[in-house]
Amino acid sequence: MILPIYIYGHPVLRSENATVTPDFPHLQELIENMKETMYHTQGIGIAAPQVGVNARIVFIDVDVLAEDFPELKDVRMVLINPEITVDESAPAVSREEGCLSVPGIHENVQRHEKIHLHWQDENFQEHDEDIEGYLSRVVQHECDHLDKTLFIDRISPIRKQLIRSKLNNMVKGKVSCNYRCKFAPHNRKR
Repeated sequence: MILPIYIYGHPVLRSENATVTPDFPHLQELIENMKETMYHTQGIGIAAPQVGVNARIVFIDVDVLAEDFPELKDVRMVLINPEITVDESAPAVSREEGCLSVPGIHENVQRHEKIHLHWQDENFQEHDEDIEGYLSRVVQHECDHLDKTLFIDRISPIRKQLIRSKLNNMVKGKVSCNYRCKFAPHNRKR
């Protein structure tokens, strides 16, 4: 089922996200719904808070970027309870990012090129992997959602000031998307 995307200003995006255990209700259904929603919105990653569920779950499919980044061919990941360790010795690179929960805004964000990722898959099998390049950026972006952080929290104060009116419009429910959205409770899309 395609779920609505929760938009900047909705409190679910800034709420604590619970650790997921094997008895999490309807886990496989949620993961399938997240996948379907992400593909429908033409995203490359989605975190559970973006569909209104405060749980530490991420789905990533970066295969669509394989033409520009061949190492991303067939890369699809379900991350449950991911933990990132940043390789501080690796260079940080600035690249443009966007987000389904912050529609219409794209800004350069500086992120480390290499991380170590520990996670469980949908069968609760443990994984540890060093990840670098563009996949590292996508993983960091999506895992930020689990820590109540949006990519716009990582841009310069000047850039944030320049997009302030767009962000205020999102909070007010005044934004146009080609997918279903869920706005802050006190604002209803007109």
